[in-house]
Amino acid sequence: QGLPLYRYLSGTGQGILPVPMMNILNGGMHSSNNVDIQEFMIMPVGFDSFSEGLRSGVEVFHELRRLLSEKNLNTSVGDEGGFAPDLESNEEAIELVVRAIERAGFEPGNEVVIALDIAASEWLQEDGYEFRWSSGVNMSSGEMISHWKKWTDKYPIKSLEDPLDEDDWNGWRNLTASVGDKVQLVGDDIFATNVERLTRGINESVANSILIKVNQIGTLTETLSAIELARKSGYRSVISHRSGETEDSFIADLAVATGVHQIKTGSASRSDRVAKYNQLLRIEEALGPQAIYPGRDLWSQ
Repeated sequence: QGLPLYRYLSGTGQGILPVPMMNILNGGMHSSNNVDIQEFMIMPVGFDSFSEGLRSGVEVFHELRRLLSEKNLNTSVGDEGGFAPDLESNEEAIELVVRAIERAGFEPGNEVVIALDIAASEWLQEDGYEFRWSSGVNMSSGEMISHWKKWTDKYPIKSLEDPLDEDDWNGWRNLTASVGDKVQLVGDDIFATNVERLTRGINESVANSILIKVNQIGTLTETLSAIELARKSGYRSVISHRSGETEDSFIADLAVATGVHQIKTGSASRSDRVAKYNQLLRIEEALGPQAIYPGRDLWSQ
């Protein structure tokens, strides 16, 4: 039909560009360092366009590289393109990200906020959640909830993905009740882009957002069903890449077509990650004045 893919998939002329979750520091299973948390990401919410938001994220990324270099820390990158240095603690990683935001000239918590993918299912042992790559400390589900609440009170963290194990439904309920009114709680492993698991989560007041991976559930039809169920139930959706990626940019078109307002597709490095950002820039340019960037309005969606 000669239509751009995002228009063909949407069937409408809507042009909502997603706020990117930009991975700038890696840990956990996606790197070989001593940081437990899998992804430290930034979200440029205080801007009027996708291109301005992306530019700010790139500037923070390169400021973090300079900051790490000044501290004689490793600036090689992990699977998603974020830096993967050995650090004193997980909290040092957060503080470095905050400092990089400030040094790039932006206001943490206002113009740029932090998102974490904790991947807590990788931490679970018989005796609790183990900070295996750093301190070796073990925490119960309740202690983990208190830990994340403390962090979200102390730092400009607006989104937590997989902060507890995929089968810790009671813990997820308690965490949602504790911080769900001020923090986005994204279910990846617990929902697996699966309508049945998402339905259970909705019924049990677990999380308030779902990570969407097309090849996790297997078909585009099932993917769209999960997005629609989330939307009808007041849950946000985040279109996501996978840790192993190619330069295919389909998910960029899918994010715009479905109007989900958020995309998670790695860092401002590695061609397999940058390809998605470049496609979003092309879409924004094609949309012209019709292009909408949610920015801070994201949290009211």
